[in-house]
Parts: sequence; structure tokens; C-alpha cells
Amino acid sequence: MDEVFKALADSSRRRLLDSLNARDGQSLRELCSELDMARQSVSKHLALLEAANLVTTVRRGREKLHYLNAEPVNAIAERWISRYDRERVRALADLKHALENTAMDSNAFVYTTYIKTTPERLWQGLTDPAFTSRYWGLEFATDWKAGSSMVWQQGGADTADPGQVVLESEPYRRLSYTWHTFTPGWAKANGIDDETLAELAAEQRSKVTFEIEDLGGSVKLTVVHDGFEPGSTAREMIQHGWPALLSSLKTLLETGDTLPDPA
Repeated sequence: MDEVFKALADSSRRRLLDSLNARDGQSLRELCSELDMARQSVSKHLALLEAANLVTTVRRGREKLHYLNAEPVNAIAERWISRYDRERVRALADLKHALENTAMDSNAFVYTTYIKTTPERLWQGLTDPAFTSRYWGLEFATDWKAGSSMVWQQGGADTADPGQVVLESEPYRRLSYTWHTFTPGWAKANGIDDETLAELAAEQRSKVTFEIEDLGGSVKLTVVHDGFEPGSTAREMIQHGWPALLSSLKTLLETGDTLPDPA
């Protein structure tokens, strides 16, 4: 965690985080222009923020876009927050809230975490029903080949639709698929009211991509969930769900157990 505290100690780096919180997914050029900082300075600060895992990047064509990443602040809050009084951690809690609640004009949700496992084991964690049922509470019926259909199975209810397909499948490196259809059966199983279901069903289908990088002894996992409309209800819901889900996946792969249900 030393890298996180070092990164947050500098006011210029905090300005960069504030800028990304206001408008996520900016290029280096956009950040330099908005903050009126030299390109070399911004690059240096971004490198430190990325090394601390507070910022993660995604390639879009020839550009590299920068996104806030809540994972390290979540980790600090989960491990240490009970050791300090409320006043001393207020600033940390505010930053955690800001990182998890990016502006609504930001389309993509991007989250990076590091897991002490192998690419093969992580791939199994993302695809094998024996794993997904433990930390996610659902299973996928598919052969995990690009173009294949997917059936989401949860609580005895199946969600099937021609639009639910595997988009990319490079074992141990990259996996991408479209998000599930919002059906009445799914809503009932998850306690979603009719009004929210109607909003979700009216939105365009999103997609999620898992990028796996072998670091030798550990794996860097970057999750990119995008394809949302401005003001998307689904976007608001998944930004709170993914951090908890990925924390549980990380715990399962590293310890053999899952996080306790907060309920």
C-alpha cells in the first residue's frame, strides 16, 4: 500500500484523480489541456498513479484512455478502516466514494485488480460453473467459443436470448461477452421492481471484457464493462456490483473461500 499513499500525497496527482472523477476515460492530451500541465509532468504523474493501481488504462485505437480504479482504496477500507477513528479516515472514505461513483457521462466501467494465481486458474474462475456458482451465484451454459450463445443460469431460472453471445475468447488472455437480457424471471430472482426492470429492458445491451496479464506469480485482471447509454440504469447498478464480485473472486482464488455475504 506504500505506493498508494505516496501517489495520493501529491496535490497534482490528486488533481488528476479529480479530473478523471469528473470525466473518466480521458487521453493524455485531454488531461494536459484540462489541467494546464506539461505533457511530461502529466505522464510522470500518471505513471505513478498507474503503478499504484489508482489509474488503469485501456487502448482504443491509437489512443490510451485513463480510468479511475477503486480497487486499492477498497482494499485499504476493507483491511484497515476499523483500526482508526471516523474523523481520521473521512478523507479516505470520500475518495473511495468518488472512485466508485464516476460521472454519468463516463460510458465505461473499468476496474483492475491483482490476484495471486495463474492465468489458467483465473480463466477457470471466470468460466467454470464450479467457480462462478460460488462467488457469483450463477452459471454459464456455453462452450466459450467466439460467436457461441450463452445461457445465464441463476436460482433455477435460465436467461436465454439470441443477443447473449461470446464475443472474444482467447484462453488465459482475453474473454468478452454481451451482457444478459433483463427478464421478469431475472428481476424476480434479484428483487428488482417493475419500474427498474422497465428502465433496464429499454436500454441497449452492454458488454464486458476481461483482460488477463500474467505477471509471474500473480495475474493482473482488468475488467471493462461498456456499451451503456448516457444515464444508464444498468451502468449505475454494475459499478457497485463489480467491486464486490471481483473481491470475492480474488478471495476465492487466493484462499479457497469466498467473502461472507454482507446480508
